[in-house]
Amino acid sequence: MARALSNDLRSRVLQASSEGPSARQAAARFEVGISPAIRWIGRAKLGERSARAQGWRRGSCLGPHEAFVFGMIEAQKDITPDETVIRLDDDVGIRIGRRATTA
Repeated sequence: MARALSNDLRSRVLQASSEGPSARQAAARFEVGISPAIRWIGRAKLGERSARAQGWRRGSCLGPHEAFVFGMIEAQKDITPDETVIRLDDDVGIRIGRRATTA
C-alpha cells in the first residue's frame, strides 16, 4: 500500500512547478511519482492546495432523514425493506439500495 506524502512535500513540488519546471521535472527533483505531481498541480490551478481526505466518507445519506424513517417505521411496524426503499424514493427523493435499510 502506498504511503501518504506530506503536505510540505506537496508545497515544495507546487512551488517548484510555479517557478517554471514541468510537472515531470518537479516530480523528479523531489523524487515523487509523476502522477501525483501532475494531479497536485492540476488541483492547485483550481485553488485546491491541500490533501483530500483518505478513506471512506463518513456519515450516511439517511442521516438527514432520520425522523422520516423512524416515523415511517412507527406508522407501519411491519414495513419491508423494499417498501422502505420505494417510500424513500417517492417521498424524500433519495435512492438507496435495499440492504441500506437493514441493520
